[in-house]
Amino acid sequence: MRWFWIDRFVEFVRDSHARTIKNVCFGEEPLDEYSHSLPHFPHSLMIEGMAQTGGLLVSEPEGFVRKTVLAKVSKATFYRTVGPGDRIELKAVLQDKQPSGAIVFGTITVDGDPVADLELSFAFLDESFGSSALFPPEDLLRTLRILRFYEVAVDKDGNKINPPPHMLEAERKAAQVLRQAARS
Repeated sequence: MRWFWIDRFVEFVRDSHARTIKNVCFGEEPLDEYSHSLPHFPHSLMIEGMAQTGGLLVSEPEGFVRKTVLAKVSKATFYRTVGPGDRIELKAVLQDKQPSGAIVFGTITVDGDPVADLELSFAFLDESFGSSALFPPEDLLRTLRILRFYEVAVDKDGNKINPPPHMLEAERKAAQVLRQAARS
């Protein structure tokens, strides 16, 4: 099982910025087990949520075909804890993008109050790390739909971004395999 530390995209502008939200509830396992006397959402998972938001921001322009990984957390300054009932807003802003990777500056807030400032570096992996995708395209497309990515994603001119053809084709093939298996 893969873990996602964002619940929904609320804004996405290609090669510019992305905003996501994460609703923190008391029933979440990390809250309960991290600190029994003061249940709060761990900083490391907020960093991971920002890495997911920023990673999708830097991967989308190439149709999610490049292997993109978090390479370094250059800065992580936290101002307060986040607890049950809080709604975290994560904003990732693309600072720089080169052929080898990208830098994203992130801010995390709750109800407009600062929670954290982050600077994350991402690396684009080459073929020496294998030819298979980090995520099967049909699974990534399903996840992006659940996160409502394509409901808000636009390019810099405000034009709607649609799923890349290779992801739609992978989704079609996966559905066909399921239909054939159901008939058997």
